[in-house]
Amino acid sequence: MGQGGEPRRAQAYDGELGAAVARAQEGDEAAFAVAYRLVQPGLLGYVRGLVGDDAEDVTSDAWLEIARDLGRFKGDGAGFRGWTATIARHRALDHLRRQRVRPRSSALEQDVLDLPGRHSTHDQALESLSTRQALELVRALPRDQAEAVLLRVVVGLDGPAAARVLGKRPGAVRTAAYRGLKRLARQLGDRGVTDGGPGTLGESK
Repeated sequence: MGQGGEPRRAQAYDGELGAAVARAQEGDEAAFAVAYRLVQPGLLGYVRGLVGDDAEDVTSDAWLEIARDLGRFKGDGAGFRGWTATIARHRALDHLRRQRVRPRSSALEQDVLDLPGRHSTHDQALESLSTRQALELVRALPRDQAEAVLLRVVVGLDGPAAARVLGKRPGAVRTAAYRGLKRLARQLGDRGVTDGGPGTLGESK
């Protein structure tokens, strides 16, 4: 799985992820570990962008809920990523309400760059360099734009899936992501975010 097409993108592993989730729902613990490995880096990066240094604890709580409710999930690999992001977001917002802290993304960059080496490629390394530049600027974006960009770039969700996570209309999330990416691109010049070719994140599907 994940060969050809766009190996750098989370979507490239959705077939493998969907199969692992289906086996995990039948009680296969090794398959659950595969699903965790595929989803955790992006999920942790997203939560880190919301709660900062408490991301490990919040994400662990989210995985307890994911494991508990796994039997209720219906969908494919892409759907699973959206479902887990929704659960993690609820946990993160609950944490923020309890802690009364402002969302931070200062450590987000490291989690994105620490993706498992299993699927590392030269292209992925090049993409990480441009992503690193962009993530340094994400924390300066308005909250709605930052979260839309995090879901699209870090978690790898498409527009409708990101909208479901945020409880907003797809058009509103698409606009927020577009504005956020446009602002980032303006600061990055011709490098990084805007040179992805087809499927640029601000586009609608």
